[in-house]
Amino acid sequence: MSTPFSVLKRITATRPAPQPGERCEMCAEAIGDRHQHVVNVEGRALMCVCRGCYLLFTDQGAELRYRAVPDRYLSFPGFELGQGRWDELEIPVGLAFFFRNSVLGRMVAFYPGPAGATESELPLDAWNVVRAANPELDTAADDVEAVLIRMPEEGRGEAECFLVPIDACYEFVGRLRTLWRGFDGGQEARGYIDDFFAGIAARAGRSHAGGAGREFGGGEAP
Repeated sequence: MSTPFSVLKRITATRPAPQPGERCEMCAEAIGDRHQHVVNVEGRALMCVCRGCYLLFTDQGAELRYRAVPDRYLSFPGFELGQGRWDELEIPVGLAFFFRNSVLGRMVAFYPGPAGATESELPLDAWNVVRAANPELDTAADDVEAVLIRMPEEGRGEAECFLVPIDACYEFVGRLRTLWRGFDGGQEARGYIDDFFAGIAARAGRSHAGGAGREFGGGEAP
């Protein structure tokens, strides 16, 4: 019986020696700038992979060390979260992403800043209150999908909430780190955040139009 790892072994046996340029981290196949990712669940790391290797790990129900990152974007327009509840999550900024780490068996939270993605000690009781008010958050797949939340500035407007691929979150905070200036990030960083969320909203709108099923597709960030 073939397993993802036996198939991968056969693939790597027939691959030529790696040449300069970006390569699949599993089989050394050449890949372009826009490629797909799998999560090393135990190592908590993203791996850049070719399409063939990516497809080996798309079964989200399988107990595998690696999991393919889906290409699903959803918006939650009825999301309920006031500033008081947000403060109880003990996140020092108004923007963070949350996902369930299957190895730890719990939710974890990260927020962006000048150092990149910083993990926050998430009070699970406070998070469970947010979940109870917004049960749709539980649709996010462990390890590979995240709930991305942006609070309104100075209490104006409503909180924004989206389900996004985990690689989009890390690409977002990585780019934001390069733009960050001063204490609050600066104008260029804030403009990038606005553009990023506009892109997510557009992709989430298209996902709702075509159905909310999990997709294993292009692996492109907004």
